[in-house]
Amino acid sequence: MLRDNSRELDLLLQGMDLLIASVVFVVLLAPFGPGAEVGLRNLLPFGLVASLVWPVTLRALDLYASQRRESLVALLRGLAVAGAIAVLVESAAAFLTRAPVPRWFPLACAILQLVGITCLRVGVYAALRSLRRSGRNSRNVLIAGSGPRAAYVAEVIGRHPAWGLEVIGFVDQPEPGHTASVPVEIIFPLARMAELLRDEVIDEIVVACPRSKLDQFLPVVDRATAAGVPITLLSDIFGDLLPAPRVKRFGALPALSFAPVHHNVTALALKRALDVAGAVVGLTLTAPILAAAAIAIKLSSPGPILFRQERCSLNGRRFVMPKLRTMGVGSDLRKEDLGSLNEMDGPVFKIRDDPRVTPVGRLLRRYSLDELPQLWSVLKGDMSLVGPRPPVPKEVAAYKTFERRRLSMRPGLTCLWQVNGRNEIGFEDWVRLDLEYIDTWSLVGDLRILARTLPAVLSGYGAS
Repeated sequence: MLRDNSRELDLLLQGMDLLIASVVFVVLLAPFGPGAEVGLRNLLPFGLVASLVWPVTLRALDLYASQRRESLVALLRGLAVAGAIAVLVESAAAFLTRAPVPRWFPLACAILQLVGITCLRVGVYAALRSLRRSGRNSRNVLIAGSGPRAAYVAEVIGRHPAWGLEVIGFVDQPEPGHTASVPVEIIFPLARMAELLRDEVIDEIVVACPRSKLDQFLPVVDRATAAGVPITLLSDIFGDLLPAPRVKRFGALPALSFAPVHHNVTALALKRALDVAGAVVGLTLTAPILAAAAIAIKLSSPGPILFRQERCSLNGRRFVMPKLRTMGVGSDLRKEDLGSLNEMDGPVFKIRDDPRVTPVGRLLRRYSLDELPQLWSVLKGDMSLVGPRPPVPKEVAAYKTFERRRLSMRPGLTCLWQVNGRNEIGFEDWVRLDLEYIDTWSLVGDLRILARTLPAVLSGYGAS
């Protein structure tokens, strides 16, 4: 059965991915491939990179592992990330090897390779799920526990026949007066664990016991580990309020990391690459605007061109954020005197018609031009193009505990708050938008926010 040949299926998929990538490269190259020796010498390393990047990237993204319990959306999302990496790698390879191909070739090649590999993967995914629904390619599951959590696990398995999982029984040591939530005829005592592992085909053990009984089930874990049977431990055993964990290492020890949000490391690396590229392009294109604004600030009021203020970045780290100065020198010292005019709730201080703002500063603020120097902070890594706006330390000191989660992602030049009305939005909704962004973050979402930022800025809606 397929479950006994997962390694062979893994190797077959790698071979098919490599074949598809190579065939697409050769077919697309045919009209452009020169016959000269120098051309072929440059094309060979480029072709090797363009072909090998796929199995290497898919392996790094763990897409050769079993997708039995993964959704099709998760699979497609992983393939899309692999496609983005392939575009970057193939473009770099074409440039570095000086391959004699058109500039659009690496992008077109990667897209066609992605289409071919995606069609293969979706076909395999659909075929395997169909086999499992019909009762083939199944895996036997033993559930440790017999209470409500164990019954819930069995119910979830029953609702997903495409997973191909069959519950062969439950193992527990019921206490006196304990009422089982599962059929008693398939509950085995803990003392029979060694016998079950010897006489039954067990592909996986799911530990679904109460936290108070976890120590009683240690023999199950020990025997299963010794027998080489995979174990799944439900993370809610540590509490219902903890976020989903990720397995990491703590020195030589395996550890579960309960981060507020787990974002794909590769996608975050692409986000950083987008930040660097966007900051470089932004600083280059806006250089004339910055120069004109600097002259206007210098001529209209005494003082420096830039206003530097301490802000909080990722996890509360402090950095100095530059802005074009829009107020008179020393205006920050007058904030306490203007406290009664604050129009924002919560710890944020905002005044629509702030008397400290200069005429030039009012124009800069209306179109968010005063924020342009923050592109330098993006380039340095203190900020990102998209993310929650960086608060001042005094605001952070007044945060409620859950509001501090806004600091769990690098702050941004623009955000959902920026494109949804800015100062027309109260602090509670501002926090809600920031947490929504963090919880649902994706590269596509960042691009959408960036696309909405320019119209929002040009309209000046909500600015002060």
